[in-house]
Amino acid sequence: MQESELIAELKAGRESAFRILVETYQDKVYNIALVIVQQPEEAEDIAQEVFIEVYQTVRQFREEARLTTWLYRITTSKALAHHRKRKARKRFSILTSLFGLNNEVLHHPPDFHHPGVSLEQKEEMKTLFKAIDQLADTQKVAFILHYIEEQSHREIADVLEVSVSAVESLLHRAKQNLRKQLAPYYKERRNP
Repeated sequence: MQESELIAELKAGRESAFRILVETYQDKVYNIALVIVQQPEEAEDIAQEVFIEVYQTVRQFREEARLTTWLYRITTSKALAHHRKRKARKRFSILTSLFGLNNEVLHHPPDFHHPGVSLEQKEEMKTLFKAIDQLADTQKVAFILHYIEEQSHREIADVLEVSVSAVESLLHRAKQNLRKQLAPYYKERRNP
């Protein structure tokens, strides 16, 4: 089914079109959310929220961008919002633990497991995803969409609503920042 046909069917409220949309894009939406929030359960919740929002608002979709662009925009925005809330809760729990009876930290981030990572790559990917998590939001989204989801600079520009040159700049800064963050890790691995 062509994208324009799918959009028309979605706007008409056809359940079969919504099923096609979910089946076609659920893995991509989940994977983008997972790389941003780094928690599988949270990524699943975000994916559900994305499709609920699409279902509820598809009639307002103006088709100025591609459907995938709209989905990625919703996904990254929801994932970043969840991530910010979790970071704020984590900071608050650490602060409150300073005044607790036993001074224990109440929140420890779980280990991150991405379904596409083999056991032997787990430690490297954990380090990489931790470094990606430290990037500024726009750099993080640009990096994930380009290097993980293999989106073109034009597609990323549409998702972020910026120019292609801005995307190129974001990717360049993201790579520089990752090199700085990962340099000690790779130096340590070369000189054990």
